[in-house]
Amino acid sequence: MQMNPLGRTGLNVSALCLGSMTWGTQTTEADGHIQIDTALNAGINFIDTAEMYPVNPVSKETAGRTEAIIGTWNAANPGRRGDYILATKVSGAGNKAVRDGAPITAASIATAIEGSLKRLQTDYIDLYQLHWPNRGSYMFRQNWSYDPTGQDTADVLSNMEECLEELDRQVQRGTIRHIGLSNESAWGTSQWLRIAEACGLPRMQSVQNEYSLMCRLYDLDMAELSHHEDVGLLSFSPLAAGLLTGKYQGGEIPQGSRRSLVPEMSGRYTPRALAAVDAYLDIAQRYGLDPVHMALAWCVARPFMASAIFGATTQPQLEIVLGAADVTLSDEVMEEIAAAHKAHPMPY
Repeated sequence: MQMNPLGRTGLNVSALCLGSMTWGTQTTEADGHIQIDTALNAGINFIDTAEMYPVNPVSKETAGRTEAIIGTWNAANPGRRGDYILATKVSGAGNKAVRDGAPITAASIATAIEGSLKRLQTDYIDLYQLHWPNRGSYMFRQNWSYDPTGQDTADVLSNMEECLEELDRQVQRGTIRHIGLSNESAWGTSQWLRIAEACGLPRMQSVQNEYSLMCRLYDLDMAELSHHEDVGLLSFSPLAAGLLTGKYQGGEIPQGSRRSLVPEMSGRYTPRALAAVDAYLDIAQRYGLDPVHMALAWCVARPFMASAIFGATTQPQLEIVLGAADVTLSDEVMEEIAAAHKAHPMPY
């Protein structure tokens, strides 16, 4: 398994990261435990979760259940906590399932860390991430109408400093080791870095944004920031929520799939998206590649990628994903992918 540096932490993470957001709804506790065992045995050393998980759907009744599943694995495997790097996230403004949608503040960070540690049954979190900015984000198809002009710059920067001060206290306590962002912009990431350097506070080491053959907003300003600042991308939805597997082509809705629960796939399921998927499936077929392997191998090859976070609802899906670790795409395939991207830009 390829290993990549996690920012400037000195840690190396596997190029594939085990995502867990379906554990507790679509995936049972027992199956979640099997996935952890399988992933670790395959060389993956990185597991990502969040206090709001599971999804499909997100609800107050289930929030925290995914962390609890990881926690029962930790309890059942004493001495193995050091075998993997654990990342989780604090929810923020707008997510009514956690703290009624309160924004991220020093107080909410302290409360959230305490809750996560209890559910995860661990003394520390390796990478603690801010799930999305209080000021909003252009992720999740909000880029079409994104308007930052309502933001108060002074308030935003003051909140960033307050949060970094609390995160520093938690690092000093040993409850968390490193920090990262999620669903952030280039401006936002640069401000977190600037304030941290000016005030001697912990540095953001990574950013977890959506990224796949279908969603390439990261390719420009964020890619440049990653290069110059050593802030690696942890890409979520590298299979475009399953679209790139081809299982939804022709209007198919497999039983128990995400689309069976979220028909519009959070804005991803569009006629233009299906046409783009056809183009990528055609490339995979002509070169004898599994489309899952092609999509993940392409992500892993991106120069700013720290780790691609995949989710597997079932064990057979996980077994397919793991095969991507041994796939390297040829120059010819990469050129065809580039041509398909130009023909189908921003398909959702």
